Amino acid sequence: MTRRLLLGAILPALCATRLRADSASKNFVRGRLEQPASLVLPDGRHIKLEGDEPSQGVLNDKRLAGCDFEAHGHFTAASQFAVDPIHLRAMFVYKEGRQRMVTYWCDVCYIRTYTPGVCWCCQKDTDLDLIDPGA
Repeated sequence: MTRRLLLGAILPALCATRLRADSASKNFVRGRLEQPASLVLPDGRHIKLEGDEPSQGVLNDKRLAGCDFEAHGHFTAASQFAVDPIHLRAMFVYKEGRQRMVTYWCDVCYIRTYTPGVCWCCQKDTDLDLIDPGA
């Protein structure tokens, strides 16, 4: 019983510390998103973005073309950037000076997803829904 109490008290603190360390050490790029899956940095350089299949869906979403876009991950070459997997929530848009996480929403079923496509329930196309990352 004492071990469970101890783990219940220590484990959340260790996990929170690990999450803060991971998020603080992230590399990211920010610029104007272009199709197909590339960023134009403020200095004019073009960076090709790569990622898993769901991330590629976001990167190639025409509704995001031209947005002020930020991707977390790492450089694989001077002009290539690998975006972290979709489950790490590594893609953001800046709108009105505020960072927003890229999500997709079905207003019929109230289901949120993190890649574009049809709702798995009603088959309606999901709407782009930029939300506060802290929400």
